[in-house]
Amino acid sequence: MSYFHDANEEKLKPDELRALQTSKLRAVLGTLSSNKFYKSRFKAAGIKGSDFSHLTLDQLPFLTKSELIADQAKTSPFGTNLSQPVQDYCRFHHSSGSTGAAPLRWLDTRQSWEWMVRNWSFVFAAAGLKPKDRVCFAFSFGPFLGFWTAFEAAARIGALCMPAGGMSTQARLRFMLDNGITVVCCTPTYAMRMAQTAADERINISFSPVRMLVVAGEPGGSVPRTRSLIEDAWGARCVDHYGMTETGPVSFECEKTPGRMHVIESEFIAECVDPKTGKPVSDGESGELVLTNLGRLGSPAIRYRTCDLVRLTRPGHGAAPCACGRSFASLDGGILGRTDDMIIVRGVNLYPSAIEEVIHAFPVAEFRVEVATVRAMSELRIQIEAEADEDGNSIAAKISAELDKKLGIRVVVESVNTLPRFEMKARRWVTTG
Repeated sequence: MSYFHDANEEKLKPDELRALQTSKLRAVLGTLSSNKFYKSRFKAAGIKGSDFSHLTLDQLPFLTKSELIADQAKTSPFGTNLSQPVQDYCRFHHSSGSTGAAPLRWLDTRQSWEWMVRNWSFVFAAAGLKPKDRVCFAFSFGPFLGFWTAFEAAARIGALCMPAGGMSTQARLRFMLDNGITVVCCTPTYAMRMAQTAADERINISFSPVRMLVVAGEPGGSVPRTRSLIEDAWGARCVDHYGMTETGPVSFECEKTPGRMHVIESEFIAECVDPKTGKPVSDGESGELVLTNLGRLGSPAIRYRTCDLVRLTRPGHGAAPCACGRSFASLDGGILGRTDDMIIVRGVNLYPSAIEEVIHAFPVAEFRVEVATVRAMSELRIQIEAEADEDGNSIAAKISAELDKKLGIRVVVESVNTLPRFEMKARRWVTTG
C-alpha cells in the first residue's frame, strides 16, 4: 500500500466512485468468514452462509457503539470483531469515553494502521502541509487514538514532527516559539486555551511562525464563531478534521470552502439517515452519519451509526460541484451535533454547537452548561468565566438575552471566577440531579 493518496481518486465520476466502493466493500465482506462478531450479527439478521462478499450495503444491518461495548464486556478484553488472530494485531487504542460510555477498545493490524495513516495524507494534502513545515502535536500520546496516525502521516510527507506531550501549556507555547513551529495539531478547545495562556503571559502568538492549526476531536473547528476566535488569536488558518476511534480518519476540510469537509469516499461509504427511523434523508437534510470503512480489514466498522448529525451533500444530487473540483460528498458545516447530545428545553431542540456559537460571540474565557431534569423537563444553567478585565455579570446578562433572541429560550447565565480547563476533549456539558 502506498503511503500517499492518489489525488485522482478525489475527482472520480459518480459511476467510477461507486464501482470502486463496491469492489472494496466486497473485499471487506470477504474477510468476515473468520470474524465471529459479524457472523453472529449477520446470522441474527437472517443472512445465511459464511461467504458475505456478494451482499449489497442495504442488505446489511446497522452497527452501534453499544453493541461493540456489549461484545467486549462479554468477551473481554477485545471482543470478537477481529478478522485475524490476536497475534496479528500490533496497535491498541481506545475511545476517549467523553460521551459518558465506557471506553471502546480497538485493535489494528499493520495493514489497517497503514490504511489510516494514508487517509491522513488526504487531510494534510488538502490543508497544504509541506515538507518544510515544523509540526507540533499538542497532544498527550496516550491510548486515545487522537493524532497518532496524523503524526506518522506528517513524518512521511517529510515535515519535522515534534511531540509536545507531558508539558504545561506555558511550556508548550515556549516549545513552539523556540523551535519555529509552523503547524499545530490539537483540539479546538486547546487551541483556545493556548491562546488565552499566551495572552495572560503577554506572548503575541499572532506574530509567531504558526501559519495553520489542524483541529480535531470536537465539532468546534466548524463552528463559525469558535473558528474565528482561533484564527484571530493565532493569526493563522484553522483547518477542521473529523474521525473516530471506530472508523479512523474520515474527512478533510475543503480549502476553497472553509467549514465544509469532504468525506474520503474512496475509503468510506457514507450514508445519512433519520436518527429515529434509520431511513435515508434527502440530500442536504440534517441526519445521522452512517459510515462503512473500506480498508480497516482487521476490525471493520460496517454501517456504523456514528450518532453525529451532519448535512451530507453530493455533487449532482441537487448540490453544485464544489469549487475545489472534488467529487467527494461534503459535510456542510462539519459536525452539527450529536443525536445523544440533543436536549429539549421547553419544546426547543438544542445542540451544544448552537449554545457555543452564541457564547463565543462574547469575551468568555470558558463556560459550563449544567443540564438538570425538573418535573420531567430539561432545564439549563450556564456558568461563564469572563476574560480578564471584563465585567462578567454584564456579559452573562447579554448572553442570556442573546440566547432568548436567537434560540427562543430563557436560560439562567451566571458569572463565576474560574472554571476548569481542558487539554483534550472539553467536558463542558454536565448532567446534574
